[in-house]
Amino acid sequence: MGGVSRAAEETNRRMLRARDAMDRAYAQPLDVPALARIAHVSQAHFTRTFRAAFGETPHRYLQRRRVERAMFLLRESDRSVTDICFEVGFGSPGTFSRTFRDIVGTSPRAYRKQATAMDVPTCFAKAWMRPRA
Repeated sequence: MGGVSRAAEETNRRMLRARDAMDRAYAQPLDVPALARIAHVSQAHFTRTFRAAFGETPHRYLQRRRVERAMFLLRESDRSVTDICFEVGFGSPGTFSRTFRDIVGTSPRAYRKQATAMDVPTCFAKAWMRPRA
């Protein structure tokens, strides 16, 4: 029959619970101990299992979610880059800019300039500007 074991199913459910918490509360100060408590597993087990399940560490997943939200705010608002940085959960503009550049390939300011210069439907812009994993 080859189905997923009950233990594996429960582990997957726990990892999804933690990922859902990151999706909902991406701007909150979430760390591995807090996420491991949500998943009801040890910190080491959580990090290892999350990476196996989703292909990236919990920290990187959370950074990417924050950058995705920042990308939206940069395109759709005129708020300052610094305000957006703190709104999406980064602790400093330097860390925000470095992480944004690592994921998107350009600085937040350059991204905003490029995104606002485009005159294409939003659905196409979102597909073209989706951050790399």
